[in-house]
Amino acid sequence: MPTLIFVHGACVRDAAWWWSRMLEPLAGHGVASVAVPLPSCGETGGELGDLYADVRACARAIEEADGPVILCGHSYGGMVITEAGVDDRVAQLLYVVSVMPEAGQSMADLTASEPAPWMLPGDDGTVGVDAEMVAELFLQDCDEHATRHALERLTRQSVTPFTQPPRAAAWQHKPATYVVCTEDLAIPAETQRRRVKRGARQIDFRAGHHPFLARPDAFAERIAAAIE
Repeated sequence: MPTLIFVHGACVRDAAWWWSRMLEPLAGHGVASVAVPLPSCGETGGELGDLYADVRACARAIEEADGPVILCGHSYGGMVITEAGVDDRVAQLLYVVSVMPEAGQSMADLTASEPAPWMLPGDDGTVGVDAEMVAELFLQDCDEHATRHALERLTRQSVTPFTQPPRAAAWQHKPATYVVCTEDLAIPAETQRRRVKRGARQIDFRAGHHPFLARPDAFAERIAAAIE
């Protein structure tokens, strides 16, 4: 079985929970999967890490996997898989409502210079998100149970990763697919499409920002079809 390694987005914790609805549906398609806890979100204990600490955490997951590896980066997670994907064991990259940076291009370079309205910067080098806006714009198509538990898992993240660029861009020489979530109210589909780099395959999926929570069975089927 190939192993899909999921890297979640910004300002959330409990990586395994965010991906938990995908485990069984993907296994039904012959794909094992795991989620990476990110140091920058405080999921590995100690001080909050930076982008490169998140890349190292992803590299450890790659090392522990058996067989071919597919990296799936959601939102901020696209920054992580762009560099981590250069590992020889990685066969393919999947970007979900994400960014596809060039080497040397930070997330701050790719997005607006001013923070998004749902971002809550602090004076301590961290950033959080507004729970009401997350529910309205990011989770609008999720059921009540998923929404409640997702909001409980919002956290503050180190701001440093947003200013750091990946040191390599794996999508330049490996198969890459970008999943455009057409019902995303936070990152419009037109914005997502502008982020897709030449050479990457583009797939539209009818869901909001978190397809793995809103439509896990259908999303697993789409991912399985996209895996080469």
